[in-house]
Amino acid sequence: MKSHLMVMLLALGGSAAAQGNGHVLEVRLHGVQHERGSVRVGLYSEPRSFRKEEQAYALIDTAALAGTVSVRFEGLPAGSYAVMAYHDEDGNGALNRRFGMFPTEGYGLSRNPAVSGPPAFADSAFEVGGESAGPIDIQIRY
Repeated sequence: MKSHLMVMLLALGGSAAAQGNGHVLEVRLHGVQHERGSVRVGLYSEPRSFRKEEQAYALIDTAALAGTVSVRFEGLPAGSYAVMAYHDEDGNGALNRRFGMFPTEGYGLSRNPAVSGPPAFADSAFEVGGESAGPIDIQIRY
């Protein structure tokens, strides 16, 4: 039985001043197969930027660990968000795809929707508000 390892990281979403007043979001990625490469977790606040990593509200890139990897976003304003995460096995900073469409590395989305095409923000969206949101559990699919 694989032990589940956890990494806790901080990502600043917004200004340092917002950190003390914002909300906390923990994201747990389950089913990471091995320790090669890194795990990249993008937090998105708008449908038009969803899945466009360079436009993510916040991004965490951390070492991959077999089992469960957890990351923590702090200083978030209340609102709707969605998460896309992937296991960047070769460390190239991008989700590799066959024919430009089909992921060849493990990936997952908040709310774990079944997808048969490009995933939509609405299918993965959740609300952050109150003291904290989550934790959000995402199954990494290979």
